[in-house]
Amino acid sequence: MTKTSFLCLCDILRPYLTRQNTRFRSTFPVEVRVGVCLWRLATNLEFRSISHLFGVGISTACTITQHIVTAINRVMRPLERWKLPQVAGAIDGTHIGIIAPAEDPADYYNRKHFYSVILQAVVDHRMQFWDINVGWPGKVHDARVLANSSLYRRGENGTLFPGWIERLNNVDVPVHILGDAAYPLLPWLLKPYPVGRGLTEAQTHFNFRLSQGRMTVERAFGRLKGRWRCLLKRCDVHISFVNQIISACCILHNYCEIANEEWEDEDIVDDVDDLVDPEIGHQAICGQIRDALCEYLAQ
Repeated sequence: MTKTSFLCLCDILRPYLTRQNTRFRSTFPVEVRVGVCLWRLATNLEFRSISHLFGVGISTACTITQHIVTAINRVMRPLERWKLPQVAGAIDGTHIGIIAPAEDPADYYNRKHFYSVILQAVVDHRMQFWDINVGWPGKVHDARVLANSSLYRRGENGTLFPGWIERLNNVDVPVHILGDAAYPLLPWLLKPYPVGRGLTEAQTHFNFRLSQGRMTVERAFGRLKGRWRCLLKRCDVHISFVNQIISACCILHNYCEIANEEWEDEDIVDDVDDLVDPEIGHQAICGQIRDALCEYLAQ
Protein backbone atom coordinates (compact mmCIF):
# COMPACT_ATOMS: atom_id res chain seq x y z
CA MET A 1 0.00 0.00 0.00
CA THR A 2 1.33 3.42 -0.97
CA LYS A 3 1.71 6.25 1.54
CA THR A 4 -1.12 8.13 -0.18
CA SER A 5 -3.49 5.18 0.13
CA PHE A 6 -2.44 4.66 3.74
CA LEU A 7 -3.14 8.28 4.71
CA CYS A 8 -6.47 8.19 2.86
CA LEU A 9 -7.43 5.07 4.80
CA CYS A 10 -6.52 6.80 8.06
CA ASP A 11 -8.73 9.76 7.16
CA ILE A 12 -11.67 7.45 6.41
CA LEU A 13 -11.32 5.69 9.77
CA ARG A 14 -10.31 8.73 11.84
CA PRO A 15 -13.84 9.86 12.92
CA TYR A 16 -14.46 6.39 14.35
CA LEU A 17 -11.07 6.01 16.03
CA THR A 18 -10.37 9.39 17.59
CA ARG A 19 -10.02 9.16 21.35
CA GLN A 20 -9.44 11.78 24.01
CA ASN A 21 -6.17 11.98 25.93
CA THR A 22 -6.53 11.59 29.71
CA ARG A 23 -4.33 12.63 32.62
CA PHE A 24 -3.28 9.00 32.98
CA ARG A 25 -2.34 8.15 29.40
CA SER A 26 -2.03 9.57 25.90
CA THR A 27 -3.72 7.81 23.02
CA PHE A 28 -1.72 6.54 20.07
CA PRO A 29 -2.22 8.51 16.83
CA VAL A 30 -4.62 7.04 14.33
CA GLU A 31 -1.73 6.51 11.91
CA VAL A 32 0.11 4.35 14.44
CA ARG A 33 -2.95 2.27 15.22
CA VAL A 34 -3.81 1.71 11.57
CA GLY A 35 -0.15 0.90 10.88
CA VAL A 36 -0.09 -1.74 13.64
CA CYS A 37 -3.18 -3.42 12.21
CA LEU A 38 -2.04 -3.37 8.59
CA TRP A 39 1.39 -4.69 9.51
CA ARG A 40 -0.19 -7.58 11.37
CA LEU A 41 -2.59 -8.37 8.51
CA ALA A 42 0.05 -8.04 5.79
CA THR A 43 2.88 -9.98 7.45
CA ASN A 44 1.16 -12.21 10.04
CA LEU A 45 4.05 -11.21 12.30
CA GLU A 46 3.60 -12.17 15.95
CA PHE A 47 2.49 -9.37 18.27
CA ARG A 48 5.74 -9.51 20.23
CA SER A 49 7.68 -8.36 17.14
CA ILE A 50 5.05 -5.79 16.20
CA SER A 51 5.20 -4.31 19.72
CA HIS A 52 8.94 -3.72 19.27
CA LEU A 53 8.49 -2.19 15.80
CA PHE A 54 5.84 0.31 16.88
CA GLY A 55 6.85 0.84 20.49
CA VAL A 56 3.61 -0.44 22.02
CA GLY A 57 2.84 -3.21 24.45
CA ILE A 58 2.00 -6.69 23.24
CA SER A 59 -1.53 -6.60 24.64
CA THR A 60 -1.96 -3.08 23.24
CA ALA A 61 -0.93 -4.22 19.76
CA CYS A 62 -3.49 -7.03 19.97
CA THR A 63 -6.25 -4.67 21.15
CA ILE A 64 -5.42 -2.08 18.49
CA THR A 65 -5.63 -4.71 15.75
CA GLN A 66 -9.04 -5.86 16.97
CA HIS A 67 -10.35 -2.27 17.10
CA ILE A 68 -9.09 -1.38 13.62
CA VAL A 69 -10.44 -4.58 12.05
CA THR A 70 -13.84 -3.89 13.65
CA ALA A 71 -13.79 -0.29 12.39
CA ILE A 72 -12.92 -1.36 8.83
CA ASN A 73 -15.83 -3.80 8.78
CA ARG A 74 -18.24 -1.24 10.16
CA VAL A 75 -17.17 1.79 8.18
CA MET A 76 -15.94 0.45 4.86
CA ARG A 77 -18.08 -2.58 4.11
CA PRO A 78 -19.71 -1.86 0.71
CA LEU A 79 -23.12 -2.96 2.01
CA GLU A 80 -23.46 0.25 4.00
CA ARG A 81 -23.34 2.43 0.89
CA TRP A 82 -26.97 1.59 0.06
CA LYS A 83 -28.37 3.32 3.18
CA LEU A 84 -30.16 0.04 3.82
CA PRO A 85 -28.81 -2.80 5.98
CA GLN A 86 -27.30 -5.87 4.34
CA VAL A 87 -27.84 -4.80 0.71
CA ALA A 88 -25.26 -6.03 -1.80
CA GLY A 89 -26.85 -4.94 -5.06
CA ALA A 90 -29.96 -4.28 -7.12
CA ILE A 91 -31.33 -6.48 -9.90
CA ASP A 92 -33.42 -5.72 -12.95
CA GLY A 93 -33.86 -6.68 -16.57
CA THR A 94 -33.82 -4.59 -19.71
CA HIS A 95 -34.74 -5.31 -23.32
CA ILE A 96 -32.12 -4.99 -26.04
CA GLY A 97 -33.71 -4.55 -29.48
CA ILE A 98 -32.67 -6.99 -32.19
CA ILE A 99 -33.49 -7.94 -35.78
CA ALA A 100 -36.28 -10.51 -35.84
CA PRO A 101 -34.54 -13.90 -35.86
CA ALA A 102 -35.41 -16.42 -38.54
CA GLU A 103 -36.05 -19.14 -35.95
CA ASP A 104 -38.95 -18.77 -33.46
CA PRO A 105 -39.35 -15.00 -33.94
CA ALA A 106 -42.56 -14.89 -31.87
CA ASP A 107 -40.57 -15.83 -28.75
CA TYR A 108 -38.54 -12.63 -29.11
CA TYR A 109 -41.50 -10.29 -29.61
CA ASN A 110 -41.95 -8.59 -26.24
CA ARG A 111 -44.91 -6.80 -24.67
CA LYS A 112 -43.40 -3.47 -25.77
CA HIS A 113 -44.04 -4.64 -29.34
CA PHE A 114 -40.52 -5.08 -30.64
CA TYR A 115 -38.07 -7.96 -30.96
CA SER A 116 -35.54 -8.21 -28.17
CA VAL A 117 -33.33 -10.28 -25.93
CA ILE A 118 -33.18 -9.68 -22.19
CA LEU A 119 -30.20 -8.46 -20.23
CA GLN A 120 -30.58 -9.35 -16.54
CA ALA A 121 -28.04 -7.52 -14.41
CA VAL A 122 -27.09 -6.92 -10.79
CA VAL A 123 -25.21 -3.71 -9.98
CA ASP A 124 -23.36 -2.48 -6.93
CA HIS A 125 -23.68 0.96 -5.33
CA ARG A 126 -21.21 2.36 -7.90
CA MET A 127 -23.50 1.37 -10.80
CA GLN A 128 -21.07 -1.32 -11.90
CA PHE A 129 -22.34 -4.70 -13.09
CA TRP A 130 -21.21 -7.66 -10.97
CA ASP A 131 -23.52 -10.27 -12.50
CA ILE A 132 -25.18 -10.42 -15.92
CA ASN A 133 -27.31 -12.95 -17.75
CA VAL A 134 -27.80 -12.30 -21.45
CA GLY A 135 -29.85 -13.79 -24.25
CA TRP A 136 -33.27 -14.90 -23.08
CA PRO A 137 -36.01 -14.08 -25.64
CA GLY A 138 -37.88 -10.84 -24.98
CA LYS A 139 -41.19 -12.59 -24.35
CA VAL A 140 -39.86 -14.31 -21.20
CA HIS A 141 -40.82 -12.90 -17.81
CA ASP A 142 -38.10 -11.51 -15.54
CA ALA A 143 -38.86 -14.11 -12.85
CA ARG A 144 -38.26 -16.97 -15.31
CA VAL A 145 -34.98 -15.44 -16.49
CA LEU A 146 -33.86 -15.27 -12.86
CA ALA A 147 -34.97 -18.83 -12.09
CA ASN A 148 -32.82 -20.17 -14.94
CA SER A 149 -29.70 -18.17 -14.09
CA SER A 150 -26.52 -19.08 -12.23
CA LEU A 151 -27.32 -16.18 -9.88
CA TYR A 152 -30.44 -18.00 -8.73
CA ARG A 153 -28.62 -21.30 -8.26
CA ARG A 154 -25.91 -19.66 -6.16
CA GLY A 155 -28.50 -17.78 -4.14
CA GLU A 156 -30.46 -20.92 -3.40
CA ASN A 157 -27.46 -23.04 -2.44
CA GLY A 158 -25.98 -20.35 -0.21
CA THR A 159 -22.83 -19.58 -2.21
CA LEU A 160 -23.85 -16.18 -3.59
CA PHE A 161 -22.87 -14.10 -0.54
CA PRO A 162 -20.72 -14.41 2.56
CA GLY A 163 -22.57 -15.58 5.66
CA TRP A 164 -22.81 -12.09 7.15
CA ILE A 165 -25.86 -11.84 9.38
CA GLU A 166 -27.26 -8.75 11.07
CA ARG A 167 -29.92 -9.25 13.73
CA LEU A 168 -32.75 -6.74 13.40
CA ASN A 169 -35.85 -6.91 15.60
CA ASN A 170 -34.98 -10.48 16.64
CA VAL A 171 -34.69 -11.65 13.02
CA ASP A 172 -31.45 -12.73 11.33
CA VAL A 173 -31.20 -10.65 8.16
CA PRO A 174 -28.78 -12.06 5.54
CA VAL A 175 -27.01 -10.21 2.75
CA HIS A 176 -29.46 -9.68 -0.10
CA ILE A 177 -30.21 -7.82 -3.32
CA LEU A 178 -33.15 -5.54 -4.15
CA GLY A 179 -35.67 -6.32 -6.87
CA ASP A 180 -38.98 -4.99 -8.12
CA ALA A 181 -42.41 -6.61 -7.99
CA ALA A 182 -41.62 -8.83 -10.97
CA TYR A 183 -39.26 -10.96 -8.90
CA PRO A 184 -40.01 -13.62 -6.27
CA LEU A 185 -39.56 -12.85 -2.59
CA LEU A 186 -36.52 -14.82 -1.40
CA PRO A 187 -34.21 -14.67 1.64
CA TRP A 188 -31.49 -13.22 -0.60
CA LEU A 189 -33.81 -11.10 -2.82
CA LEU A 190 -36.22 -8.58 -1.34
CA LYS A 191 -39.06 -6.92 -3.22
CA PRO A 192 -41.66 -4.29 -2.27
CA TYR A 193 -44.83 -5.04 -0.36
CA PRO A 194 -47.70 -5.65 -2.81
CA VAL A 195 -49.62 -2.46 -3.44
CA GLY A 196 -53.39 -2.25 -3.07
CA ARG A 197 -53.60 -4.29 0.11
CA GLY A 198 -53.99 -1.48 2.60
CA LEU A 199 -50.31 -0.89 3.25
CA THR A 200 -49.30 0.61 6.57
CA GLU A 201 -47.29 3.81 6.73
CA ALA A 202 -44.18 1.80 7.61
CA GLN A 203 -44.68 -0.53 4.63
CA THR A 204 -45.18 2.41 2.28
CA HIS A 205 -41.95 3.94 3.59
CA PHE A 206 -40.14 0.63 3.11
CA ASN A 207 -41.34 0.45 -0.50
CA PHE A 208 -40.11 3.99 -1.09
CA ARG A 209 -36.66 3.27 0.34
CA LEU A 210 -36.38 0.05 -1.66
CA SER A 211 -37.40 1.92 -4.80
CA GLN A 212 -34.67 4.50 -4.14
CA GLY A 213 -32.12 1.70 -3.88
CA ARG A 214 -33.36 0.08 -7.08
CA MET A 215 -32.90 3.29 -9.02
CA THR A 216 -29.20 2.43 -9.07
CA VAL A 217 -29.69 -0.40 -11.55
CA GLU A 218 -32.05 1.69 -13.69
CA ARG A 219 -29.46 4.47 -13.83
CA ALA A 220 -26.78 1.89 -14.72
CA PHE A 221 -28.89 0.69 -17.68
CA GLY A 222 -29.36 4.31 -18.73
CA ARG A 223 -25.61 4.92 -18.69
CA LEU A 224 -24.93 1.63 -20.47
CA LYS A 225 -27.24 2.52 -23.34
CA GLY A 226 -26.18 6.17 -23.30
CA ARG A 227 -22.54 5.23 -23.85
CA TRP A 228 -23.09 2.32 -26.23
CA ARG A 229 -25.84 3.36 -28.58
CA CYS A 230 -25.93 0.01 -30.35
CA LEU A 231 -27.99 -1.12 -27.32
CA LEU A 232 -30.27 1.91 -27.26
CA LYS A 233 -32.27 1.29 -30.43
CA ARG A 234 -31.78 -1.95 -32.34
CA CYS A 235 -28.63 -4.04 -32.35
CA ASP A 236 -28.30 -4.82 -36.05
CA VAL A 237 -26.18 -7.95 -35.86
CA HIS A 238 -27.05 -11.61 -36.28
CA ILE A 239 -28.75 -13.18 -33.28
CA SER A 240 -25.78 -15.53 -32.83
CA PHE A 241 -23.51 -12.55 -32.02
CA VAL A 242 -25.90 -10.34 -30.05
CA ASN A 243 -25.02 -11.80 -26.65
CA GLN A 244 -21.31 -11.13 -27.15
CA ILE A 245 -22.03 -7.52 -28.15
CA ILE A 246 -24.11 -6.95 -25.01
CA SER A 247 -21.57 -8.63 -22.74
CA ALA A 248 -18.73 -6.56 -24.20
CA CYS A 249 -20.70 -3.35 -23.68
CA CYS A 250 -21.30 -4.26 -20.03
CA ILE A 251 -17.59 -4.84 -19.53
CA LEU A 252 -16.78 -1.53 -21.20
CA HIS A 253 -19.40 0.17 -19.03
CA ASN A 254 -17.60 -1.03 -15.89
CA TYR A 255 -14.27 0.04 -17.35
CA CYS A 256 -15.61 3.56 -17.98
CA GLU A 257 -17.22 3.82 -14.54
CA ILE A 258 -13.98 2.79 -12.82
CA ALA A 259 -12.09 5.38 -14.89
CA ASN A 260 -14.74 8.05 -14.11
CA GLU A 261 -15.29 8.61 -17.82
CA GLU A 262 -17.91 11.18 -18.71
CA TRP A 263 -20.98 10.26 -20.68
CA GLU A 264 -23.77 12.15 -22.44
CA ASP A 265 -26.26 12.73 -19.66
CA GLU A 266 -29.60 12.32 -21.39
CA ASP A 267 -32.95 11.14 -20.13
CA ILE A 268 -32.84 7.55 -21.34
CA VAL A 269 -35.96 5.84 -20.07
CA ASP A 270 -35.46 2.16 -19.46
CA ASP A 271 -38.22 -0.42 -19.76
CA VAL A 272 -39.85 -1.46 -16.54
CA ASP A 273 -41.45 -4.87 -16.32
CA ASP A 274 -44.56 -4.22 -14.24
CA LEU A 275 -45.83 -7.80 -14.37
CA VAL A 276 -46.06 -8.87 -10.76
CA ASP A 277 -44.82 -12.16 -9.37
CA PRO A 278 -47.51 -13.21 -6.87
CA GLU A 279 -46.42 -13.87 -3.31
CA ILE A 280 -47.86 -17.33 -3.00
CA GLY A 281 -46.17 -20.26 -1.30
CA HIS A 282 -43.05 -18.36 -0.29
CA GLN A 283 -41.31 -19.35 2.89
CA ALA A 284 -42.39 -17.50 6.01
CA ILE A 285 -38.80 -16.50 6.73
CA CYS A 286 -38.76 -14.24 3.64
CA GLY A 287 -41.67 -12.23 4.96
CA GLN A 288 -40.08 -12.07 8.40
CA ILE A 289 -36.87 -10.65 6.93
CA ARG A 290 -38.78 -7.99 5.01
CA ASP A 291 -40.91 -7.14 8.05
CA ALA A 292 -37.79 -6.82 10.22
CA LEU A 293 -36.23 -4.37 7.77
CA CYS A 294 -39.53 -2.50 7.53
CA GLU A 295 -39.66 -2.09 11.32
CA TYR A 296 -35.98 -1.09 11.39
CA LEU A 297 -36.53 1.70 8.85
CA ALA A 298 -39.61 2.92 10.74
CA GLN A 299 -37.65 3.43 13.97
